[in-house]
Amino acid sequence: MSVAPSQSRFRIILLGSDEIALPLFASVYASKNIEVVAVYTQPDRPAGRGQEIKSNPVASWAKENGLKLLQPERLAEIDAQQLKDLHIDLGVVMAYGQILKDDFLAATRLGFINFHGSLLPALRGATPVESALALGFKSTGISVQHVVRKLDAGALYASSELTILPDEGRAALRQRLGQVAAELSNNFLDKILNQQIVPQPQDESLVTYTRRLDRQDAALDFNTPAAEMVGRVRALEGWPGSTFPLGDLIIKVGSAFLLDEEHNLSPGTVALADKQGLKVACRNGFCFFTTLQRPGGRMLPVGEFLAGCPIAQGTVIESRSMPPLVSSQPFPRVKKS
Repeated sequence: MSVAPSQSRFRIILLGSDEIALPLFASVYASKNIEVVAVYTQPDRPAGRGQEIKSNPVASWAKENGLKLLQPERLAEIDAQQLKDLHIDLGVVMAYGQILKDDFLAATRLGFINFHGSLLPALRGATPVESALALGFKSTGISVQHVVRKLDAGALYASSELTILPDEGRAALRQRLGQVAAELSNNFLDKILNQQIVPQPQDESLVTYTRRLDRQDAALDFNTPAAEMVGRVRALEGWPGSTFPLGDLIIKVGSAFLLDEEHNLSPGTVALADKQGLKVACRNGFCFFTTLQRPGGRMLPVGEFLAGCPIAQGTVIESRSMPPLVSSQPFPRVKKS
């Protein structure tokens, strides 16, 4: 067993690149017995239509609090040595976006813990929140795990379940899960630092995997049940979003609701198009789209959208294949272009 540090406060590093981690990081930073020595995050990158170089939310938070900020493009041997020199007790990770190699993992006294956005061993990988919504889960949560080289496979210190609310989308669920991560830190981080918890192995027979999203995931296939379609729209709100073709245009869906009604229409058939919404037949039930966006335009209520871009009742919208987001086996790694 590692010997506890002689200093009065534990020395911690934080690793994250997404705003979902901010409640957790703020909680750790506020702890009286913890010194946040440094924050690791992704480098500043181009963002928005103007492609202006911007800091991610974690980098901005670190700067606002005057914390040492480290933004390596890829962690290398020099980063592991630098970490050793900082004499860190524990690394706290959430949504960092880089693989931590063995030399880096070995550079702290107690290793690293990761706050993952699912109830492990379900939904390992990059998109657990989106995948839970797309699959229609009734609940999800946050798991605290010991970090090992194998993807999200480390032993579990703690977890907390969260009920997914009716009509809840990606942004709202991520916000609530961020708060759950902070609560778990408040309840368990001291015990982990003082080695008062023995982490328990995951059940490998129950493992499922997620993958990174890409632009092809915006496709909608009306041959699937309406409940699945609506879950997909809510899961992918923002980027890449959900889209369907209309003539030469690609229309983006902003919001969708389930109408669990029987019908004998062909999938993709527009059953109703008025100021209330666009009602489209799926394999079972209807998707009811309430906000839509033309290329280069703004997201509009369907009534306003139809005034400038009419869609006639009886129109059959083309279905496009929806790539699966979850698998029982790891997805092949996709090389970045």
